[in-house]
Amino acid sequence: MTLDAPRVKTGGNKVLILGGGLAGLSAAKRLVDNGFQVELVEKRDIFGGKVSSWKDKDGDWVETGLHCFFGAYKEIYDLMKELGTYDKILWKEHALTYTLSKGERFTFRTWNLPSPFHLTPALFRNGYFSIPEMLKFAKVLGPILFGGDKYNEAQDGITYKEWHEKQGLSERMMKKMFLPMALALKFLPPSEISANIVLAVTGEFLRRPNASMMGFLKGSPSDYLIMPLVNYLRKKGATVRSESKVQSLIYDGKKIAGVKMENGETLTADYYITALPIHNLKKVLPENLKAAYQFFRNLDEFVGVPVVTVQVWYDKQITTIDNILFSPDGVIPFYADMSLTTPEYATLRGMSHKGKTRFQVGVAPAKEIIKLSDEEIIAKVDASVKDLFPETAKDAKILKHTIVRVPQSVYAPYPGLEHKRPTQKTPVENLFMAGGYTKNRFYDSMEGAVSTGNSAARELMIRHGIKV
Repeated sequence: MTLDAPRVKTGGNKVLILGGGLAGLSAAKRLVDNGFQVELVEKRDIFGGKVSSWKDKDGDWVETGLHCFFGAYKEIYDLMKELGTYDKILWKEHALTYTLSKGERFTFRTWNLPSPFHLTPALFRNGYFSIPEMLKFAKVLGPILFGGDKYNEAQDGITYKEWHEKQGLSERMMKKMFLPMALALKFLPPSEISANIVLAVTGEFLRRPNASMMGFLKGSPSDYLIMPLVNYLRKKGATVRSESKVQSLIYDGKKIAGVKMENGETLTADYYITALPIHNLKKVLPENLKAAYQFFRNLDEFVGVPVVTVQVWYDKQITTIDNILFSPDGVIPFYADMSLTTPEYATLRGMSHKGKTRFQVGVAPAKEIIKLSDEEIIAKVDASVKDLFPETAKDAKILKHTIVRVPQSVYAPYPGLEHKRPTQKTPVENLFMAGGYTKNRFYDSMEGAVSTGNSAARELMIRHGIKV
């Protein structure tokens, strides 16, 4: 979306964006493409936020979290096509494989038929759940597939576990199927996560035949998404600064008058976009702004979820599955062998690691695990791997591991919060928001980040007097 040069309505078209994650960078691109003068500040020494990646001292890539692309996404693909990197996504077989204790497996597949008939093999040919269990599940697909936002948001006052039990669905289905799904979505178990988000995302992925198809980048997010975006912005004349920490927004009673930085300087612009994680945003909102609007006071109820991501290199090949894997047993509810999914990651200390294993796993729930020592976390991960792959992993040795702890990551969608999620447009005339906690259909995913960045930029342009 590129429009004519902005018609000045406020006296200027300078925009200051706080946060160099995918949401902030996406907003910056939409704005520079439409003639705005953009400055973006990021407190870390790298960009990407939850999608950041970097090389460790051995030259191996480390990621903040395990990220894959879904067929349901759209706006991130538009962005990558504009950057010339969409072809770096490697699409995998359309199958959701669950790995269970002692080597048990089941896989959900679909047929190439119109919705909802494409779900037939997933319901009745998964080889694990009984026909009565799946018939009961089939009966509740109606509201999931066709209830829409109105139905889903009406369930926001209860947990997914409560909704599941009200429908008469089996305890086994919740533990074996929906537990890893909830943990992959938001790192929270069904007993804590709002029913709304599980139903909304499940419906989104089930309605379209290819929505749940997954892909991985051929290499790092830094190489094929984040730095191409940063370099594009700089080439277009934007100022993009790292190691620049925000201290506080300055609110003059009518609008944002500036941003005080931790180094003592004050940055000013005509418009401001916050694209910060929720816990950091709460730190920089001034009290007089919160006192003026319930919109901002609502944010006090949002908290981040702790996340632990582990990469572990083994000396042998443990699985041949080139895709994301789910598990309800142990401490690794979602994981992938990155030496298979991401060819440029088939390395260890600069040498080829092909034919061996490089698991990247989300360890969840992480509330207690994050407090453990590295040795304790790795022992739990290794025990889970050897339980899930009793034959191929029984004598596998760990060659290297990395652990990334994020004490507050994605926002926690506890029951009752959906109606308090802010829109990208705020009550303050020159302030806008982006990020997974703001209203969007894909929450804290990469698509959610790009979507909210685009939306914040769009609302800003409308405020500026541009028809979009």
